[in-house]
Amino acid sequence: MSQKEGWVHLLNIKFTEQKSAIKIINASISGETTAGGLARLGNILAKKKVDYLLVELGGNDGLRGFPPTLIKNNLLQIIQLAKAKNIQILLMDIRIPPNYGMRYSKLFNTVFSQTAQEKNIILLPFFIKDIAIRPELMQQDGIHPNKQAQPMIANVMFKQLTRIIKE
Repeated sequence: MSQKEGWVHLLNIKFTEQKSAIKIINASISGETTAGGLARLGNILAKKKVDYLLVELGGNDGLRGFPPTLIKNNLLQIIQLAKAKNIQILLMDIRIPPNYGMRYSKLFNTVFSQTAQEKNIILLPFFIKDIAIRPELMQQDGIHPNKQAQPMIANVMFKQLTRIIKE
């Protein structure tokens, strides 16, 4: 799927149609982990003026079985970098498939709510919660949304972000 077919591009179109000044910059890399995002963030923030940072990382860490404490530590460092630049942080709640076992899934799932609560930042609900349960909207891996799901994700994110972001 090309970037123009993805939810971030579609979301920007929605903001443009609404005559909004909000512009989403997609700095994601497919397969990115929290460590990779942390390693790249300083350079990204040095090049762009950012008012809000939406952190949607951790899923690939979970799929690789990384320790939840490592994931949380990386998220805390990402938050610290953004807060040092007076950027408001939005943290996306992330879920992994249940086949990782009850203990790991529970530890993983609490990372995001604990981090948001500890750092007093906004926790957004898992953005593909209603999509992930519909196989026809998922790629063959059963983990990533397909092209047909992208407009739905853009709609979900539009509703969430317009409630939070004030121009």
